[in-house]
Amino acid sequence: MSQLHEQKWEACLKVIKDNIPLQAFKTWFSPIVPVKLEGDILTIQVPSHFFYEWLEEHYIGLLKKVIKKELGANGRLEYSIIMEKNATNSTPYTVNLPTSGKSSLKNAPVTVPLNVNENEIRNPFVIPGLKKVNVDSNLNPSYSFENFVEGDCNRLARSAGYAVANKPGGTAFNPLLIYGGVGLGKTHLANAIGIGIKNQFPNKTVLYVGSEKFAHQFIDSIKNNTTNDFIHFYQMMDVLIIDDVQFFSGKEKTQDVFFHIFNHLHQNGKQIILTSDKPPVEMQGMEQRLLSRFKWGLSADLQSPDLETRIAILEKKMYGNGIDLPKEVVEYLAYSINTNIREMEGALTSLLAQASLNKKAITLDLAKQMIDKFVKNTAREVSIEYIQKVVCDYFDLEIEILKSKTRKREVVQARQIAMYFSKKLTKSSLANIGAHCGGKDHATVLHACRTVNNLSETDKQFKTYLTDLEKKLSMQ
Repeated sequence: MSQLHEQKWEACLKVIKDNIPLQAFKTWFSPIVPVKLEGDILTIQVPSHFFYEWLEEHYIGLLKKVIKKELGANGRLEYSIIMEKNATNSTPYTVNLPTSGKSSLKNAPVTVPLNVNENEIRNPFVIPGLKKVNVDSNLNPSYSFENFVEGDCNRLARSAGYAVANKPGGTAFNPLLIYGGVGLGKTHLANAIGIGIKNQFPNKTVLYVGSEKFAHQFIDSIKNNTTNDFIHFYQMMDVLIIDDVQFFSGKEKTQDVFFHIFNHLHQNGKQIILTSDKPPVEMQGMEQRLLSRFKWGLSADLQSPDLETRIAILEKKMYGNGIDLPKEVVEYLAYSINTNIREMEGALTSLLAQASLNKKAITLDLAKQMIDKFVKNTAREVSIEYIQKVVCDYFDLEIEILKSKTRKREVVQARQIAMYFSKKLTKSSLANIGAHCGGKDHATVLHACRTVNNLSETDKQFKTYLTDLEKKLSMQ
């Protein structure tokens, strides 16, 4: 006699099977195991976090319907994920996750002015009626502070964001402008601040909006003669997050209306959070009066993460996905993609999908094939760290020894070769190359490059070293 949770899940599966293709059912629903039913909450076990995310993204609507059908209006679903470890003696454990946690991020309806009939003559001394408007925060629940890995590259921005989340509108960081290159976590951090505010101040109205969407809404309001409604709506926000504000560049009317919204919010103690790909001083095509206001608060930059931070980001994502990849695979991925966190996480997701769906063990060779294929169309600059790793592997040295002050001949030679290739293959300054090689100055780097050039012309064995290493680095 099957237990109640199995019966309920079996009934759910019958409905699901009739609503999706057979292959999709076999791939995404056959592996699921019902675990328990407590009250209105049915817990199901899925093979990995990747599996959970796929269900939440593609089948959450169907799942909610069948769960409510079988368990009633208050029926809910919870996931249990087996956390697999590579070590043979480790015991799998589970992490429980609810379905999409967007309900806590919803705003309460806000009251905005209601225009009277356009044909009527408006009396400027009569306040129009009011109406309640539901405002979707547009926050992504996956982009929380818990998922944001802190490092030297983002410490200032994260600390300022955390302070704003604890006291929105009540710190000197208003506006808070977060800037940095593509894929470094600006959107993640902006969402994390919004989520932090909603968690602590549920009654505050938080709105995250991209600059392009803001501009399109403004254009629509001009077409529909509802510009006042547009302005009133944004002035009702307690926290306004504008992503990629640099796209306001050249749009004079959009900048003008945002200027007035900005002033209203700031004067009333509301929090403004902006993201951009560059600091205010480098923004072109922006009105000076707007740029001056961007500088009122704090401009915090996000830099490219160092190797240790990249590895920490990958390990955090791996833990969340319930898969433990070999150390050399993680290191290869961190070395290979060094300027774009989003691209690096995308490559990891491809690996996790391979492991989860094809039941394949991820080896270094397989990882190299997949990662190289993933980024083959991306122009990549070889990093100093990657060059040092290849050189150290070639000469069988530890990277710590390469960066040490030792004057042993074989270490000095390897260090000079690493400096030579760093100058040749990267855009880094001599001072930066020296800093990566144990705090050497630019004169030492120049001397190393001259020495390597001279030896390559007079020493055949040394010339072979350079040829071999150049081949390995070109395969990166």
